Amino acid sequence: MTPGTPEASGTPEAARTPAPETAEAPDGSASPWNAVSTRTLVHALVRTDGTVDAGELYTVAGLLSMSDQQVRLSVKRLVSEGRFTHEGRGRKAVLRAVADSTGSFAPDADHVRFAYRQDHGLAPWDGRWHLFAFAVPESARAARDALRETLLGLGAAPLQGGLYAAANPIAPLVEAEARRLGVASRLTCLTSADLRVGELSEPRALAAALWPLDEIAARHEQLAVFARACLDRPGRRGPTDRAPLTGPERLTGPERLTLVVRLAAAFTYAMRPDPLLPPELLPRPWPGARARELFASAWTALTKTPAPETGSPLPRLFALYEDLADPTP
Repeated sequence: MTPGTPEASGTPEAARTPAPETAEAPDGSASPWNAVSTRTLVHALVRTDGTVDAGELYTVAGLLSMSDQQVRLSVKRLVSEGRFTHEGRGRKAVLRAVADSTGSFAPDADHVRFAYRQDHGLAPWDGRWHLFAFAVPESARAARDALRETLLGLGAAPLQGGLYAAANPIAPLVEAEARRLGVASRLTCLTSADLRVGELSEPRALAAALWPLDEIAARHEQLAVFARACLDRPGRRGPTDRAPLTGPERLTGPERLTLVVRLAAAFTYAMRPDPLLPPELLPRPWPGARARELFASAWTALTKTPAPETGSPLPRLFALYEDLADPTP
């Protein structure tokens, strides 16, 4: 699963997430809600052989309105941190990833796969809430903080100090992390079909109170706008020209890479805060399923087009969501 809802404090209320900005068409310009950092860009362009072509990096960075100086400083930091090695100079240089870094850029594959299973009606809610309580002493603050972040990352919401609720059966993952942190004896897990928070007991009302559904829905709506814009991208010859991804005006290699990176960033923006509540708990209409459908179409259109004539390996990013929209286990 993937990082999720930020923690709220005090009495139960929807956890807070930053208010999203208005979506923009994918013309290469940066949009605040879908910004791609230079560091993220380097990770995104790691190819299947573990390398990053500096010329490709600088070209795509330029299409994203990044300066060469920004790229140089980011590369220098990544090399000093031991995440990449560097061979050559300038645009002819080659970076080599020390480890697979796609996880720093994208939601967890299981999280994405589960979302598509929900979209296809293959993960219905059984009516049970999953509750987690823990009391970890101050002397083990790091473990306590890590356990809390795990719960939030798996889509749980805080009810009160040290007590969290989730709609999905995440107990095995939470217990495994508690064991790893050495605080398993401090964790209590239980399930209940009778959850009440103050005067609230109706499941949809509880979900609306505990999770920031409006903000999450807005992110999915922005993803849908961006994915649709990728499918009907602005033409390169003028502001009124339209050139679909499958049309005769085929994207250049750098243009395609730029759209793939931005589309992946938009998907991450929508998916990482989403606790993937069962459809039974969500308001209607809910934009998540439609946004993911549009994303899958745009992703396929961008990543399944013919490879560049250079014969160079494609970025690992191109295979990141391969077959994830398939609802079968």
